Amino acid sequence: MKAFYTIVLLALSNTFMTFAWYGHLKFKEMSWSQNLGLISIILISWGIALFEYILQVPANRIGFKSYGGPFSLVELKVIQEVVTLTVFVVFSLVFFKTETLRVNHIIGFFFLVLAVYLFSRSELVVHLSTNEERSTIILSPPLVSSSIVRASTPIARGASALVLQ
Repeated sequence: MKAFYTIVLLALSNTFMTFAWYGHLKFKEMSWSQNLGLISIILISWGIALFEYILQVPANRIGFKSYGGPFSLVELKVIQEVVTLTVFVVFSLVFFKTETLRVNHIIGFFFLVLAVYLFSRSELVVHLSTNEERSTIILSPPLVSSSIVRASTPIARGASALVLQ
């Protein structure tokens, strides 16, 4: 349940942050803000961003392993980035009608979700195969080259396949 609360709070906090960072770009269309100077816009954005921090700090505390949550620091950051981009895409499509979602955006988003998956793995098993022998490398924590903890055989030259489990 802590994972759910963390992600919901991250989504809400990123909604406020997106409005703070980009919402002011629509102020020129609103009569009340047309004569505001840059300092006024900055102060309004800071006021909006305050609510982002009110939600972001508890999200990180609830989600972080040291406080009893399910996520490591790196996992929290990667999840936060995916949430940020999700909120931004929705924001840009709803409030800035000139923006379009293209195939390259969808592919990039897929790779970000894949990054969350890879960062959340407790270990990553890599099999390298040749005609004569098979090598297995287990990386733990994931994707950290200095933490190779076991190799069943030396990595053979001329490996023909790489399979991730």
